[in-house]
Amino acid sequence: MSGSLWMPPGSRSDTLPAVPRQRDRPSWARPDPIDELAARLHDFIAAAVHPDEIAALLESDGLSDDQIRERYGVKNSFALAEELYERVERRYPEPDSPVHDPWQTGLLGCLLRGVVFALPGFGYVLGAPLLAGPHDDFGLPAGTVPLLAGALVGWTWNQGLAHRAYSWLGLGDRGAARRALLLGAPVGALLGALVALAVAGAAHPAALAFAAGQSVYLGAATALLVMGRERALLAALLPMTAGAVLAFAYPVPEPARLVLLLGSLAVVAVLGLREVAPLKGRGAESDVRLPPRGRDQPRRSRSRRTTVGPRLSASLPYALFGLATGVLVLYAALGDILTGEQRSAPAAVALTLSMGPAEWLLYRFRSGSLAGLRASSTPRAFRRTTVLTVVECLAAYLVTLLALSLATSALWPHSSGFAGVRLAGLLLLGVVLWTALLLQSFGAVAGAAAICCAAALAQTAAVVTHTGNPHWVALIVHGTAAVAQAALVCALLGRVTAHR
Repeated sequence: MSGSLWMPPGSRSDTLPAVPRQRDRPSWARPDPIDELAARLHDFIAAAVHPDEIAALLESDGLSDDQIRERYGVKNSFALAEELYERVERRYPEPDSPVHDPWQTGLLGCLLRGVVFALPGFGYVLGAPLLAGPHDDFGLPAGTVPLLAGALVGWTWNQGLAHRAYSWLGLGDRGAARRALLLGAPVGALLGALVALAVAGAAHPAALAFAAGQSVYLGAATALLVMGRERALLAALLPMTAGAVLAFAYPVPEPARLVLLLGSLAVVAVLGLREVAPLKGRGAESDVRLPPRGRDQPRRSRSRRTTVGPRLSASLPYALFGLATGVLVLYAALGDILTGEQRSAPAAVALTLSMGPAEWLLYRFRSGSLAGLRASSTPRAFRRTTVLTVVECLAAYLVTLLALSLATSALWPHSSGFAGVRLAGLLLLGVVLWTALLLQSFGAVAGAAAICCAAALAQTAAVVTHTGNPHWVALIVHGTAAVAQAALVCALLGRVTAHR
């Protein structure tokens, strides 16, 4: 082992023999070309959610199927993509910057809308002398039936109209939304006035005039709210609100009441008209001409006629939803009167004021569900996160509704507060309304409208047939509807595809 290396004859002792050239490695000893490609594209492959993403990258690099078969021994780019997808572990990197949340919204704007929803109720305080007289055949104050009928028609029509206008806004056509409101709002006001006249019976003409003004206000306010003019509507209602608050403490003469009512109505109507028929220029008049028929539709093709605008039938479920929820809210407001008591207003005021926080909590749920999509790694985990978010938002809304109910009952004159059954029925109605709005925000309005319509029909049947105590009937009906809608919410919103 310690001997010298063998040297060939004639070679110099200070040189080493040449090292023979090594033979190339056999093909079975070479690195796998797919592994090399996976290492080179590791970051992209680890972040891919489907092999098709990798196939798209391979094709964009100019790899043909022939090249892939020659280099990697697989059939085509899709087969190679599947191989790469299986060999690299999934690793989804977090974004460098904070993720944009499109559902972030301010609480103040939503509270403003809730206040705007509630302020028109002060108009009934100023208009109380117009509704003076003996009770009608239903035991309701004079003129109540025309007002309720006109309000239900207005809620139904304007809910469908608002959906159609919002659909146009979603398509980016603000002009078409204005034209829809310009045509639909006057038609809805006319329908409300005609229905109030049809059910007036022996009601005083002043009550009919009040119902007609109510219909005009609903149409104009819908146009302003859809076009995002809540602040203008609030400013128009403030003088009437101040007069109504003053009427609680001091007698206000009837001429002053009429001036406040007609003045606020005229301002709201003018603002609504200016919004849907804006002035063309300085000194110009508003353009109230309706568009020619078919202007918003594309040219007719040889085979069929298509439309780019929303279908009229798509707004029908929203109209039925408005009718059903309107009936449920009216029964909550009239429950005390139907049982011989006279303190129904606090429930209606609390429900109306709670719509502002309810809207904000809908945004909070959408924001929370988006965060759950990013944080959950399995469908079961996302479903659990969604249910917890629903429970948190619904509990926050019920606490808000409870606080508003107790506050309005304490502040309302001659009100003795909410009893246990009435309060429980009101809170269950809050569950029905909030879950219905949640389903509507996800486009599942058909299910929400069906459940609310069934609840409204059941409560109407109980009132017409004088079945049971109205408060207990409301508790049972609202509880059943709340359970049905809660199950629908969990079944629908627990799926990831519902949050697209």
